[in-house]
Amino acid sequence: MTDQNQSIAPSEPGDDRPPSALWLLFILTALMSIGYGIVFTLLADIRDKFHFTDGAVGLIAFAGFASGFASQMFLSRFADRGRTALMVRTGMGIAAASMLWMVFATDLWQWVGGRLLFGLGTGMVAPAVRRVVIARDPARVGANLGRQTAFDVSGFVLGPLIAAVLAQLINLRAPFLFLFVTYVVVFILIERVNLTSGPQDRTQRALRSLIARPAMQSALAAAIAFYLTIGMFEAIWAILLRDLNAPTWLIGVTVSAFTLPMIFFASRGGALAQSRGPIRVLTLSITVAAACTFVYGIGPLWLLIVVSGVHASADAFTMPGNQVAVAMSTPPEQLATGQGLLGATGLAVAGLAALGGSALYGSFGRFSVFTTTSVLMLVFVVISRLRWNAYERTSNSPTNG
Repeated sequence: MTDQNQSIAPSEPGDDRPPSALWLLFILTALMSIGYGIVFTLLADIRDKFHFTDGAVGLIAFAGFASGFASQMFLSRFADRGRTALMVRTGMGIAAASMLWMVFATDLWQWVGGRLLFGLGTGMVAPAVRRVVIARDPARVGANLGRQTAFDVSGFVLGPLIAAVLAQLINLRAPFLFLFVTYVVVFILIERVNLTSGPQDRTQRALRSLIARPAMQSALAAAIAFYLTIGMFEAIWAILLRDLNAPTWLIGVTVSAFTLPMIFFASRGGALAQSRGPIRVLTLSITVAAACTFVYGIGPLWLLIVVSGVHASADAFTMPGNQVAVAMSTPPEQLATGQGLLGATGLAVAGLAALGGSALYGSFGRFSVFTTTSVLMLVFVVISRLRWNAYERTSNSPTNG
């Protein structure tokens, strides 16, 4: 894709090491994910300590997703309008404030408010940081987005461990206090980082203009296919394995093991998406994931565990591939808006898939929910290819995927 409005071009062979300034941004990404992991891990303890209902705990969890969706959808554009540094630093400050808030929270509205603040802060930081990562080193943006994905996933894996250790050794408040202090330290360090990120957006209808682009429609259709299985997996996987008589330790091991390929292969996946074309890579990786999803509905326990490893490896290419596809479909002055649109789409689709998948599983069993999910994934892969073909027909430049 070599359209004059594109943000990045296919990568060239050579050194793929990122500039040193990006490493702090990768660490910042991991710290944001640690916050999500800590809150999820402690929800049951919060419920028991403060005598909340399961519905109340669900409201706490939902609050972070809702504010994160709104933040990425509607605030990311300001990072494209010359306020990238302000978005990162304000988001960090809000995230730190949310952790301090939860150190002292007791009533339900206080926990919900803390989660709303955290979702707002992380939703401001994520698209702005990704804009800097893309704009700072466009020749290696695929590999860099893959590294950022690896840090993102690593943070979510570390979050439960940090929460469990600190809550057990000290108390329930300790993990939130730890993150508050950590966020403050990183906030100070970020002040020294140059967060300039390329040309500014002067339009007033950035979202509409992006969504109208066939290449962006293709990228978002592929993202929907990916997040369908993510939402389903989060809602049903543990229940499915328990219904197949898997012990608790095995369920935990499979969830942790699922993240390992993303940590080790995401950088390669992002680089491959940039060099070979993101839609080509996404078509293959999502098709493999759809096949694995179908097997979850019919296979015995041992086969599900084996197939989940294949699925995880495919997702290691899909997750950064989605980000590269959006970056390559976005004008350079609208990078944060494009990444915010991707993040908001992912949150919305995963949330709906979790709700719908749970209901379908409870009413009709695993074959129906996994078959339906796999078919929908393939449908959106086809839509993605069709919209990409539409882009190619209207483009006067060589195609990329």
